[in-house]
Amino acid sequence: MTAPDPATAAELQQEIEQTREYLGQTVNELAAKADVKSRARAKTAEVKGKAADVSGQVRRSQVVQRRWPLAVAAAGVILVASIAVWKRRKT
Repeated sequence: MTAPDPATAAELQQEIEQTREYLGQTVNELAAKADVKSRARAKTAEVKGKAADVSGQVRRSQVVQRRWPLAVAAAGVILVASIAVWKRRKT
């Protein structure tokens, strides 16, 4: 039996380390997929965020809808007042 070549032994050691790292990453990914509770929490947080965004958009559109009649009423008051002033000046 002959002793392994030092360069070959170093290469083998490096390959073993890379394989261990890859397997560790794979195990972590599989564990994350198997953790249903944390995945459910993450999905819940995502849905809450989307709901908050939609809720904000609805509120903003309701504010615009609520101000619309106020703007029309104000324009009407200004129009009536302008006509009244115009008639007073005319007579």
